[in-house]
Amino acid sequence: MPNPIYVLSGPNLNLLGVREPHIYGHDTLEDIRVRCETRAAGLGFEVVFRQSNHEGELIDWVQEAREAASALVINPAGYGHTSVALLDALKALKQPIVECHLSNPAAREDFRRSTYVSLAATGLVSGFGALSYELAVEAAAGMVRAAKTV
Repeated sequence: MPNPIYVLSGPNLNLLGVREPHIYGHDTLEDIRVRCETRAAGLGFEVVFRQSNHEGELIDWVQEAREAASALVINPAGYGHTSVALLDALKALKQPIVECHLSNPAAREDFRRSTYVSLAATGLVSGFGALSYELAVEAAAGMVRAAKTV
């Protein structure tokens, strides 16, 4: 089996299901974890699924992914708009990076319309609610497979 796909979530995503459900939906982060694991298993991958409200911990996990992951899916949440340090860590990865958002940032406030993470990401999935995570896992798995056939 290939190395796992890391799925990392940033600050406040532990509050999914109760925080602004009109924007982020009613699924909890645990619901999303189960869905990601199921989707990944169907594609022949395992998932390492983590969430933190702490920027440094997310950076540590991104650095860990350099050696341990086939690909990285990241929903940086608010850190996407503020963290150059997270961008720098992501730029050190050679693996595919899929940026993931539950909502469509382009349809929201001006400050949400761009992220530092996008500067390092291979691709972006946004606006599909909890399904965004599953689609991001599928995209990451597809990129890993495509790289192995080249």
